[in-house]
Amino acid sequence: MKSSNVLRTKALVSAIAVGLGGLATAAEADELQDMKAQIEALQKKVLELEQKQQTAEQKQTAVPDNVVTGGITKGSFKLPGSNTSVTLGGYVKLDAVFSSQSAGVDTKGDLFLDPTAIAVGPGAGNNERNQVKFGARESRLFVKTNTPTTFGDLNTHVEFDFYGADGNESVSNSHGFRLRHAYGTLGNFLAGQTWTNFMNPASLPDTLDFGGPVGQIFDRQAQVRWTQSFGPSAWGAGGQWSLGLENPETVVQIPGGGSFRADDDRLPDVTGQVLFNTSMGKIFVHGLVRQIRVDSASAPAAVDQKLGGAVSVAGLIPSVGKDDFRFTASAGNAIGRYSDGFFPDGVVGSDGRIRLPKQWGWFAAYRHYWFDQLRSNLVLSSAGENNPAGAPANTNKSTRSAHVNLIWSPVASSDLGFEYIYADHETEDGLKGHLNRLQASAKYAF
Repeated sequence: MKSSNVLRTKALVSAIAVGLGGLATAAEADELQDMKAQIEALQKKVLELEQKQQTAEQKQTAVPDNVVTGGITKGSFKLPGSNTSVTLGGYVKLDAVFSSQSAGVDTKGDLFLDPTAIAVGPGAGNNERNQVKFGARESRLFVKTNTPTTFGDLNTHVEFDFYGADGNESVSNSHGFRLRHAYGTLGNFLAGQTWTNFMNPASLPDTLDFGGPVGQIFDRQAQVRWTQSFGPSAWGAGGQWSLGLENPETVVQIPGGGSFRADDDRLPDVTGQVLFNTSMGKIFVHGLVRQIRVDSASAPAAVDQKLGGAVSVAGLIPSVGKDDFRFTASAGNAIGRYSDGFFPDGVVGSDGRIRLPKQWGWFAAYRHYWFDQLRSNLVLSSAGENNPAGAPANTNKSTRSAHVNLIWSPVASSDLGFEYIYADHETEDGLKGHLNRLQASAKYAF
């Protein structure tokens, strides 16, 4: 409004000046000089008004260095005096779990599905049946940052939950903080700890159970990774590929049935992933090449190494309305610890040589929305391996699981639900065990 008034005043002054110039005569010279002086004073006043308006506008737009402002990413804020956007978030979650058999005193497998913790054999679960467990250990906290640079966005992500050191359930349940993610990206380059490049979390199913289906690929570890987008092709609307070098770790089954962590790895695990955005949905193809190595003077006395690998295909396929279908299928001879710890990386024979079993796993999940605030998931899964001759009797052979749930979100960022879980476990000697579990959960995100 002030700007319009200034413009009208300037126009009036100019019109008066032009009119006076045309009417000037020698007889009116003195009066003309007086009027010109008045016009100059008026022009000076207009200039002063313009300067005051500009100063006022600058004061309105200027932000003091000590004021927190909104960031460029959703829900973020900028650090005072910087162009870094910070996002704080996480959730609080309570799980109440009833299990047909306990995994053992203070065992995390009583709060989430761990097929290796399912007891097998005729006496499986003796004196440890029908157990109730409450826990809030899945609750988590994260901090993200985003800073624009000439090389692209610089992003960081640090995240923790409470599945670290076990607390004292008898008194305080003071469970330890555990690092989940700690990584940064600059443009296409990632460095730090996060999900392995041999999986994509977008394809994981929507379960209340923190463990998830037994046939999934699941791992987080330190790594470096390069990600590159590509354009449309015969497969669809394009996608991206990524190549990573990740922390190696060998855990083998040894004669007698124990596990041995070699801790003498010499080559990083090599992982690759290609994402295709197809007309059907997102399809992920993963590859893994790794060295399985043991160098031990005793228990076991073995010095050997093998090169193994695996492939995996996963997908996220939209269905009717908000429904979707998710799946993963994996096979190879070095899935090992990438199976969330169910498979060994290799089996050491009595001759001190490493054998790499053929391993596979899969899951299929369908998510159905009854309406916007109410959804259900059905998840079926299995995993197994062909162990070499002479493998210890207690070596894992196969496992299966099923999850079915009902989840209600009464308000945004909240989930209340119930879930039924079935799982079984078989070892190389044919001993079997099974688990029935009911879980109720309340989750509040921020």
